[in-house]
Amino acid sequence: MDHPAAQNTAIVPGMDPVAAERWRSLPRQNSPWLHEEIGSRMVERLGWFKQTPQDWLDWSPVLGGLSTHRRLRDVYPDAGVWIGGDQAERASNLLGRSGGARAVLRNPLKWWASAPRVVADAQAAELAEMVWANMALHLTHDPRVLLQRWRQLLRVGGFLMFSSLGPDTLREVRAVYANHGWHPPAHELTDMHDWGDMLVETGFAEPVMDMERLTLTYPSAERLLQDLRDWGRNLHAERPGGLRGRGHRQALVDALESGLPRTQEGLLAITVEIVYGHAFKAAPKIKVSQSSAVSVDDMRAMLRGGGKR
Repeated sequence: MDHPAAQNTAIVPGMDPVAAERWRSLPRQNSPWLHEEIGSRMVERLGWFKQTPQDWLDWSPVLGGLSTHRRLRDVYPDAGVWIGGDQAERASNLLGRSGGARAVLRNPLKWWASAPRVVADAQAAELAEMVWANMALHLTHDPRVLLQRWRQLLRVGGFLMFSSLGPDTLREVRAVYANHGWHPPAHELTDMHDWGDMLVETGFAEPVMDMERLTLTYPSAERLLQDLRDWGRNLHAERPGGLRGRGHRQALVDALESGLPRTQEGLLAITVEIVYGHAFKAAPKIKVSQSSAVSVDDMRAMLRGGGKR
């Protein structure tokens, strides 16, 4: 697994890192519909970039969006494809046949773009001009380590595209839990300005952040809970352990039915905040002095960084 290993303590306030790793590794056949929707919105933003990646890397596409991955392959039909992160082998198996067949039919000479390759080496570097990471950052206990890994995988001049849940997500559900004296329903989520700061701290250049709030409506609390279970789990370190029983489940349903805001049509309404970001990997900078030592790898990277985006 090419992913920062879970530790006993989390950098993200309130997150249980072991529970987060278990959730990311849970086998699944399909990606959450919300993740696919956000992935679709990210694809539309690719028009902002003039460069066409020769190779791109999809980070944890089983959770990030299998359908989105297929759409990206249509956007960049001649590009080589890498898969990294959690369940990379599984994603490769799920995506390989259909994506590979389409690529070969489009251009038989581009055989290297026919099937996604898995990043098996945790030290692999400079594999792609784009790292695509949809809905991944809020599920890791040490996001700085993950950002550094993504930067390592990028070639100089390449760019990172990512999305994450923001702190206003489920604010109505959090209020219901607080009113009943229950433990929080989720760990704390990171603000987009903090993500921007972390991008700079981890060596990225020209970070651009923005966000949007979506209002999702549901006919019943049961239907809402089905979606919440599909999107994730309560990863808060202080969540109650063990099974809660039918009594608690019914109490939760009743609390949501009575405590959540409703639309004019009587539907339950919740907020989901989505944070979007992109940033570039710039050529490494060195301080000029009477005598400066530069590694061969850094010199090559600086020379490559002279081209246009």
